[in-house]
Amino acid sequence: MADTTEQTEQRECRTIYAGGEWLSAASGATREILDPADGRPFAVVAEGDEKDADLAIAAARAAFDEGDWPRTPAVERAALLRRVADLLIRDRERLGLLESRDAGKTLEEGRVDIDCVADAFRYFAGLVAAEAPGRVVDAGSPDVHSVVVHEPIGVCALITPWNYPLLQASWKIAPALAAGNTFVVKPSEITPLTTIALIDLLAEAGLPAGVANIVTGPGHTVGARFAEHPDVDLVSFTGGLVSGVKVAQAAAPTVKKVALELGGKNPNVVFADACATPEGFDTAVDQALNAAFIHSGQVCSAGSRLIVEESVRDRFVDELARRAGKIRLGRGTESGVECGPLVSEQQRAKTEEYVASALADGAVLRSGGRRPDPAPERPETGYFYEPTVLDRCHREMRVVREEVFGPVLTVETFRTEDEAVALANDTEYGLAGGVWTSDAGRARRVAGRLRHGTVWINDFHPYLPQAEWGGFGKSGVGRELGPAGLAEYRESKHVYQNLAPQPVRWFAG
Repeated sequence: MADTTEQTEQRECRTIYAGGEWLSAASGATREILDPADGRPFAVVAEGDEKDADLAIAAARAAFDEGDWPRTPAVERAALLRRVADLLIRDRERLGLLESRDAGKTLEEGRVDIDCVADAFRYFAGLVAAEAPGRVVDAGSPDVHSVVVHEPIGVCALITPWNYPLLQASWKIAPALAAGNTFVVKPSEITPLTTIALIDLLAEAGLPAGVANIVTGPGHTVGARFAEHPDVDLVSFTGGLVSGVKVAQAAAPTVKKVALELGGKNPNVVFADACATPEGFDTAVDQALNAAFIHSGQVCSAGSRLIVEESVRDRFVDELARRAGKIRLGRGTESGVECGPLVSEQQRAKTEEYVASALADGAVLRSGGRRPDPAPERPETGYFYEPTVLDRCHREMRVVREEVFGPVLTVETFRTEDEAVALANDTEYGLAGGVWTSDAGRARRVAGRLRHGTVWINDFHPYLPQAEWGGFGKSGVGRELGPAGLAEYRESKHVYQNLAPQPVRWFAG
């Protein structure tokens, strides 16, 4: 059986896993993990550094070069991934609760995350098991057999963010294992607990020692070492733009493969015709709230820029602000709570600074904009911030241009379709966006013109494991999920076999 939370804590801070063994940090350093709902520590993990990273990378390198996993048949790798998915569902309640306490999200969000993690493992298991052994290339001769085959890249260094700890880890770990790689993973130092638990489940499912390795610790030591290490063949990073640039720079001297999923400043464009009926209006408002405020806006694809047609703007924003003010804030494990705290005091202070800047630049506060009053389900020491709607915003404001990663929604308006598209594309990011309209032709036109990696029409936030996830501009490079997500963790090899070799005789002799 997998460890319980209590058993994990009893490891005495042995949360570094290398070569099949749980270890303390080489330096002996530790870090307290805080519950953002009350700011109090509830777990302690090892604080690894470069030495621990080197140890884990060496274990992954040995497992790839000398172990059986890269040569294990795809159907057997797929079977292991399916066993992991079953174990995740078995432990759904425990893992969902751990994700809620670690990241501050509601318990229901935590449970849904575990379901999505299991779906990712099942999807990549099915994808790799159903593949043909290679793609035949017609060489134009019956004496030549030419085929393109896929092989694992090698040692993959996976660096994951704090907002969706286990879900984002699964988007990297599942395809990396399906492809036959070994890996080292560094979860966020703020929210590492469910990734630690996943390593236990991988071992329980029968993954050989050394294939999966984890180092808990900060990005400037562990993450930087992952990116620069010559024995790492691929580094995959999800996080902020500044850190992503540093990862790419560190990886460049060894010319390793790099995948980056970075920031987003995502438009949610609402045309008046989407609000022509009471049902349409209510749905668009409800989805605008969901786009902006789920997980307190701490989502890379959050619809934090509402771009609404001028003719319905006043009515739409009035109702949006009224409903935002009724969102129930509190500890994610409490019944009836709809939105939890921000992940840290630092993140709340950053959010407050953005709101103050926007108000100084002329934005109009329609709801929120402050810390809520304490309540039994909302301790004063927790990192809570009210869902905030800022009206009368414009492109020159920092709050419109930069990723806040908090419960802040800005409102801009447009009059024409061309103006709506121009506003939506006026961002250095290009991760995701939404379009609301009852006109099917307009929906296709606008979606086609938006320079964003994912475009939702009359919806916001759904993810499909089969689809590709990535962005344009400074939202990153590479793809996750879908066949392209598996391809990120592979190399292609062209095998050309001449069945009837003949002398070439390029030269006289």
